Amino acid sequence: MIAQLVELARRRADGGADALWRRVERTTVAFEWGRLKSAGTTEEAGANLRVRHRGRVGVAGTTAVEGNDVGAHAAPLLDRALASAELGEELDLAFPVPAPIPPLTAFFDRAAKASLDELVGIGRSLLARLERQGCRVNVAIERETTATRVANSAGAGGEYRGTGFGVSADMWRIAGDDVLVVSDALEGADLPSDEALWRIAGDDVLVVSDALEGADLPSDEALTALVASINARLDHALLVVAPPEGSLPVVFTPAGLSALMLPVTQALSGKAVLQGISPLGAKVGEQVFDPRFSLTDDPLRVGRTASRPLDDECVPSRALCLVERGVVQRFIYDLETAARAKAESTGNGQRGIFGKPVPAYTSIVLGDVGAQHAAPLPLGGGLLAGITDGLLVDELIGVGQGNVTGGAFSHPVALAYRIERGEITGRVKDAAVAGNAYELWKRVGGFGNDARWTGSRWAPSVLFEGVSVARR
Repeated sequence: MIAQLVELARRRADGGADALWRRVERTTVAFEWGRLKSAGTTEEAGANLRVRHRGRVGVAGTTAVEGNDVGAHAAPLLDRALASAELGEELDLAFPVPAPIPPLTAFFDRAAKASLDELVGIGRSLLARLERQGCRVNVAIERETTATRVANSAGAGGEYRGTGFGVSADMWRIAGDDVLVVSDALEGADLPSDEALWRIAGDDVLVVSDALEGADLPSDEALTALVASINARLDHALLVVAPPEGSLPVVFTPAGLSALMLPVTQALSGKAVLQGISPLGAKVGEQVFDPRFSLTDDPLRVGRTASRPLDDECVPSRALCLVERGVVQRFIYDLETAARAKAESTGNGQRGIFGKPVPAYTSIVLGDVGAQHAAPLPLGGGLLAGITDGLLVDELIGVGQGNVTGGAFSHPVALAYRIERGEITGRVKDAAVAGNAYELWKRVGGFGNDARWTGSRWAPSVLFEGVSVARR
């Protein structure tokens, strides 16, 4: 048991210890080109132990556990953690004392009990709904159940179970006779790879996709909305038009916002502040963004896969306002970064089976969380009406590469649409957008009415003025 591991560590490590045990069962179903490609279940479990001994911190992990039985492996795991501490960094790390843990429903029976046949059935249903002349469809479904226990030598600890469910689908439209002409090049026992089809079809390949993620089994209404979203994107993308050029109004959809959100979230990490690379490090209490810009990390949001009653370091969870009406409020910390910054942990400690904990986000909320829309609203969330000539960006290529924290970005578009006289007139290719996220967040042109969850982020479409658009 995890308690045995911590008690043994408390006796031998003079500065205390904390530990995590986690079991994950994952079921995946994948359809490729409309056919069932794989279906199966995997399970893994392990324990992570951190000790502070003689002023230094050491970490060790193991997957050599059976169910909850860490006890049989406690001594060798502790030996490795103490050996790691001999070479570890000096750190005045204090383990939190017991504190009230907020109630939270993170486990949903419908998701946990759904059989493999039910998951396959969901996939086949999506394939049938997305069937379209001249298109190929891929569908992926993943269901996860977790059990977590954390404890430390100061007496704090807790346990909880969680579920997660994700569905994604992408539709490929391959136009042109060149696919048939060179089809012999794709002979083999398996389906052709995406890369092979890209080489064959070249510019005639169009891919649109969408996904939904949550802690419970998706409703039929949610699946219907997913299908409608993909079909709407495809309908707008069938006609290819010339891209605009210049400093233009650009609307980023909830999925397309990553290039503008990533610099901000990285800069709000206490780790980036400690490293001296965060442009927001000295901006607490200052008006940095548009007054309509607020950002919260919420680990208590019911129905999200990252929700949890306490973090992986025994710190109780709480919603954390990072930016309020454009004013920077605070940064996220785990125990280590908090100790180095002379601050307190914000409950954002996350750890795997191997390696030390790190500060990490749970569910990021831009603005306020409203009800999930039963059906997708028109692309752009009502922001297109006043745009004479501009761009609607749904997906960019290369997000996350380069100096992200600095805010500057320049990315080719993967899926974007031209806006003319308030309407989408077609899809653009061979175009790129560039700008600086911090500057753009100061002059927001408007927030859309189409807020939704895309992965772990809740956000609407956002209009920015003066984004650089170039043809490639």
